[in-house]
Amino acid sequence: MIIYPHLSFDGKAEEAFTFYQSVLGGNFESGFHYFEDIPGAQIPEEEKRRIMHVNLIFSPDQQIMGSDSMPSAGHQIHMGNNNHISLGVDSKQQGKEFFEKLSEGGEIESPYQKMFWNAYFASFKDKFGVSWMINYNLKENEE
Repeated sequence: MIIYPHLSFDGKAEEAFTFYQSVLGGNFESGFHYFEDIPGAQIPEEEKRRIMHVNLIFSPDQQIMGSDSMPSAGHQIHMGNNNHISLGVDSKQQGKEFFEKLSEGGEIESPYQKMFWNAYFASFKDKFGVSWMINYNLKENEE
């Protein structure tokens, strides 16, 4: 398992991550992914170019991930909710177990489910108010 920090912004993720790269180095291996990239989604025009996902990679075990909020979906950024602990788990089952245990008594934002980027993903706050993300990238021929 690998643990990464995940930072959330209110429309400034691309600017922030470009700045972080200019200071810290690293590479945007998969570039910037925008909300307009979500297949079939009805995204308000002013939110289409907000960042859905970005990761600034320093080494295989070191990266910072981030995204922008979507005000139209009720997301609001406040100091204290602008970061998550993101777990890159070793198996779909491990992700499910961590999700079920860590989210018990908390607030689920997105349940652990298969996503269009060929991964299982969840986001939630635990019963202590700590924000988590769990991601498992599916392997070839895996559902």
